[in-house]
Amino acid sequence: MELTTTDLTQIKALGISSEEVESQLKRFKTGFPEMKLSSSVSENEGLKNLSLDALEHYIQYYQSHSPLKKLVKFVPASGAASRMFKSLYNYLQGSVTKDDEDIKMFFDEINNFAFANELFVLLGDKKEQLIQIRDKKVIELLLNEQGLNYGTLPKALLTFHKYPDAASNKAIDEHLIEGAQYCADSHNKVGLHFTVSEEHLDLIKAHLNKLSSKFEKHFGRFFDISYSVQDKATDTLAVDMNNEPFRLEDGSLLFRPGGHGALIKNLNEIEADIVFIKNIDNVAAQWLIKDTLDYKKALGGILLETQSILFDYCRRIKNVKSLSKDMEKEIIDFLYSRLGFKIPELFSQKSEADKISYLFAKLNRPLRICGVIKSSNTGGGPFWVKDADGALSLQLVETAQVNLKDEAQVKILNTSEYANITDLVCGVKDYEGQAFNLIKYRDPETGFIAEKSQNGKALKAMELPGLWNGAMSNWNTAFVQVPTTTFNPVKTVLDLLKKEHQGR
Repeated sequence: MELTTTDLTQIKALGISSEEVESQLKRFKTGFPEMKLSSSVSENEGLKNLSLDALEHYIQYYQSHSPLKKLVKFVPASGAASRMFKSLYNYLQGSVTKDDEDIKMFFDEINNFAFANELFVLLGDKKEQLIQIRDKKVIELLLNEQGLNYGTLPKALLTFHKYPDAASNKAIDEHLIEGAQYCADSHNKVGLHFTVSEEHLDLIKAHLNKLSSKFEKHFGRFFDISYSVQDKATDTLAVDMNNEPFRLEDGSLLFRPGGHGALIKNLNEIEADIVFIKNIDNVAAQWLIKDTLDYKKALGGILLETQSILFDYCRRIKNVKSLSKDMEKEIIDFLYSRLGFKIPELFSQKSEADKISYLFAKLNRPLRICGVIKSSNTGGGPFWVKDADGALSLQLVETAQVNLKDEAQVKILNTSEYANITDLVCGVKDYEGQAFNLIKYRDPETGFIAEKSQNGKALKAMELPGLWNGAMSNWNTAFVQVPTTTFNPVKTVLDLLKKEHQGR
C-alpha cells in the first residue's frame, strides 16, 4: 500500500528513510533466508574447554598484556523490569488466586528478597498481617509509583542482593564491582558503558554518581562511565497479519525497537581496544563471583593471545605477491582452529592473488571470544553454519533463525549441548590499531520476524540481526566453555530467591 503524507512525516521524524520502511514492508512478505546449520560444536571442534593449567595460563596472559589496552565493559541495560513480575501482575488482575504456586512462594519467602526491608518500611505496622493473608497491597506497594515502583524501573535499579553487613546492591552496582576487578587499565581506570532507555537515563546517572565513589575508594580504582540510548532510527515498522502497516487508534504507524541487534551502532561508537559484553541481569552475589572474574580474565587472555598471532599473519601477508604452500596451510589451519572459519572447497580454484586477498580479508576482521555453558536441549546456541559460498563459520544461532519444518536442521538443533549466555570479549581494532567499522561486518540477511501483540491485536514485528548473532556474523569467533556459576540471569522475581542471588 502507499504511505500517506502523514506517514512520511512520522517516518522522517524518527530519522528513518522512506526507502528503509519500504524495504521492511517487502521483507515481511519475503521473509529472511533460513540459517543453514552444518553441525553443533563439540570439544576441539569449535569449542575450547580449559584445563586448570590452561585457565591459569590465560589469566596470567591477560594480566600481563591488558594493562596497556583500553578496556570497556559494555552492558545492555535498557530492559524494563516489568516482565519480571508477570505472575504478580496476574494476581493483581485476578487471573490467578492467592493459592497460585508463584504467589505462595513470593509471600512465603518474602523475607529473603534483597528489597524486603525497603518494602517493609512502606508496609508499616501491618506488615505481618498483610503478608500472612497474601494481601494485594503488598504487591501494589512493590510495583506501583506510590511504593517502590519496581513495575516501571529498569532492571538495573532493582535491589538484587543483600549482604550480612546489611549492605544491599542493585543489579547495576554488581557490574561496577565486577568491572573493578578485571577491567582496569595501567592507570587504574575502569571503563564502563551502559546502554539505557532514554526515560531511565537520568535515574541511572543519578544513582551511579552517588554510588561510584564508594566503590572507587574500596577498590582503589577510578570509574570512567558512559551511556548511550538505542537510536530511534533503528526502530522497525510493525505490520498486521496480512503484512499491511499496523496502525494505532489515531491512525499513526506502529514502530517497535529493532531488538538488541540495534546496539551494534552503540558498540561501534565505543573507543576501546577490548570490550567485554554482559547483560545487566546476569550478576551473582559477591560470594560467588570468583569463577566470573577468573573466566572473564581467561577469555580476555585467549583474545589477546589469539590477536598476537592473528596480527602477525596480517602483517606478513598484507603486501606479498605469493604464499608458500606451508604458509597457506598454516593460515588455513589457524582460521579453522582458532578463528572458527573453514574455507570453502572453491578456494583451491582461486588465483594466487585472490587467495592472498581472501585469506587477508578473513584474518582482518573483528574478533570475539564467547563463553558458553554446558546445557542440554538448549534450542539455540553455538553452531557451525554453512555460508553462501560453502565456507563454514562459527555462529551463535537463535531458534527463530532455523527452519523448524526441516527435519535435518531440527536434528542438528537438538544435538546442541551448549547454550549462549551473552558472555563475550571483543577485539574491535585491527593489526594497525585502527578501529573496525563494525556495521560492515553485520549480515542484514540474519534478522527474523516474530509474532507479537498490541492491545490484544496480533501483529508481526521485525528483529534486526541480533547483537551477538547476525550483527556479528562476519566476525572471527571462538567458543569457550565456562562454568554454569558464571550464568545467573534474573528473568522472574522468584529467580532472586536462588542461592546465586542470596548474599551468603
